[in-house]
Amino acid sequence: MTHTPETLCHALLDAARKAGADAADAMAAEGSSLSIEVRDGALEHAERSEGVDIGVRVFVGKRQAQVSSSDTRPETLTAMVERAVEMAREAPEDPFAGLADPDQLIRDWDLAALEMADPGPEPAPDALQKDALTAEAACAAIDGITQVQSAAAGYGRHQIHLAASNGFSGGYTRTSRSVSCVGIAGTGTGMERDYDGDSRIFQTDLRPAEDIGRTAGLRAVERHGARRPKTGAYPVVFDERISSSLIGHLLSASNGSAVARGSSWLKDRLGTAVLPAALSLIEDPFRPRQTGSRPFDGEGLATQRRAIVDNGVLTGWTLDLASARKLGLTSTGNATRGIGSVPSPSNWNISMTQGSQSKSDLLRDMGTGLLVTSMIGSTINPNTGDYSRGASGFWVENGEIAYPVNEVTIAGNLLDMLKTLVPANDARTYLSRIVPSLLVEGMTLAGE
Repeated sequence: MTHTPETLCHALLDAARKAGADAADAMAAEGSSLSIEVRDGALEHAERSEGVDIGVRVFVGKRQAQVSSSDTRPETLTAMVERAVEMAREAPEDPFAGLADPDQLIRDWDLAALEMADPGPEPAPDALQKDALTAEAACAAIDGITQVQSAAAGYGRHQIHLAASNGFSGGYTRTSRSVSCVGIAGTGTGMERDYDGDSRIFQTDLRPAEDIGRTAGLRAVERHGARRPKTGAYPVVFDERISSSLIGHLLSASNGSAVARGSSWLKDRLGTAVLPAALSLIEDPFRPRQTGSRPFDGEGLATQRRAIVDNGVLTGWTLDLASARKLGLTSTGNATRGIGSVPSPSNWNISMTQGSQSKSDLLRDMGTGLLVTSMIGSTINPNTGDYSRGASGFWVENGEIAYPVNEVTIAGNLLDMLKTLVPANDARTYLSRIVPSLLVEGMTLAGE
């Protein structure tokens, strides 16, 4: 008998009841993925994977346990659920654990409107290899490129289902199509690399492979000859390529789990200004063809469009059921989970208010400072918001790019940094996180 993710979930729930669980939820995912990598004009690596993964969480009173497997034989389902119940009986009590009440569950949703899966056929390996070779050739053709480190293309299709003993049952299918390329300019200690890539749900939305390879090459060549800037306090522009990481720190600090633990530099800032008054941060899980779109969360609750920051003011936390119960609040429908993990809060699609100026305008207004295009490492104090990261990019003098820089550390405090943000108008609106280039005043740069 052929099992679907839905039938597997319900089989796990039946087994949980028979094993003595008071409640349970189950998740199953079935899918396939194909990846192609090329080097020097020839196929270097091809990998295809297919499989089914299943997971079940059981409750015995206020005690819970989670187990997972990739074996879907009936005897395995029985054994894993029995093991989970035994584990739950030995686990410590968690007063905040538990499924949603039936009246909290979503009952109807429109998957078609979200366009989460490309209805077209799976691309052939030859088509993926052609994309990877095209990207590699376009990168190698850029004057100054000494090596194409990697060029790859991929495709994936996964069907996911979630069911629980409280009556919820729902699922959806996702697809992904990607092309990426990394170019190297220079040799030895003067070697610099950069990349470009694109990942979309629909094949027809994917940027041309030639454009991706060419952009990767141009970016690498622009970085050649990088040096360290002088140490000091300067304004910094976070390029649109990496600006979402800065907003990501705000999202992490407004996560209900961090707030409930008391380890968030925003924990006492609810209802106060955290961004300039003209800026808002909107979460919208209903944008078509976006990887962060979904009709329901990992606990069967309806997702919702909401303003995390409204005209500069922090309006609320990102919550799943457990973190909401800890804080005496209501879940925002933001539970995410993996096959082998319990739910935790996470954000869906995010968009930040864009400005009226271009990135060039920000650089002009900045005068002298740093344009950051790449970041490595991260030291963030979760309690104070003190921020320090390695960065590379370009030094700007008199509003114009002067030379590439690397091996610089930028530091500041996130509360102060976020309140000075000036956004450009260059965000890519097809990304799950729509964040433009951002100018931040008065950061500390550690260079020479």
